[in-house]
Amino acid sequence: MLELKGIKAGYGELQVLRGVDITVKPGEIVALIGPNGAGKSTVLKTVFHTTTLTSGKVYFEAKDITSKKPHELLSLGISYIPQGRINFGELTVLENLLLCSKDKELLERVYKRFPVLKERQRSYAYTLSGGQQQMLAIARALMQQPKLLLMDEPSLGLSPKLQAELFSIIKQLKRDGIAVLLVEQNAKKAIETADRTYLLEQGNVVLTGGKSILKHRKIKEVYLGGA
Repeated sequence: MLELKGIKAGYGELQVLRGVDITVKPGEIVALIGPNGAGKSTVLKTVFHTTTLTSGKVYFEAKDITSKKPHELLSLGISYIPQGRINFGELTVLENLLLCSKDKELLERVYKRFPVLKERQRSYAYTLSGGQQQMLAIARALMQQPKLLLMDEPSLGLSPKLQAELFSIIKQLKRDGIAVLLVEQNAKKAIETADRTYLLEQGNVVLTGGKSILKHRKIKEVYLGGA
């Protein structure tokens, strides 16, 4: 579904990614883990055409989308949830959702998935809790009916209970046929949730694999505190 080939990208003169190859298959959850500054978020931003790409290609459903603008990517079925749960705080929950689509049947499906948002549909987004804010960010993306969802640090700032709920939601997206490319600092939960995980360090993929990479020495010693 999504393929990044030989991606070198960054911000202006600053090169962050140094030749990255990543693949996401239809209906698959793929996680990107690694230390701060490794280039994880830059991968998502490169797909969404908000970085300086110096080399490489991005393909979606076998079509070259390297130079597509964000609004064109949305129309193709790629949605992006940036880090920080960016909602429109001064708009109600309902208004936030209707910005993405006026389809009432789709709205009801989203409300069925997130009942709390229906309960609070007349509330301003800024009054929601952190967990509800993240639900709203995901719901807004789902109103765009994506085939592929890019998620940047969705568990950031959430309690362990809400993190567990979030990862359950991500697994449900997979069951619904939505592919997910997930950037996540919680390495253990990311690996457990994903079909495949890529470890990035200093702009390079240094390890990839399925859930079995939890047992890899590097993952255990550096990212799981030696567990």
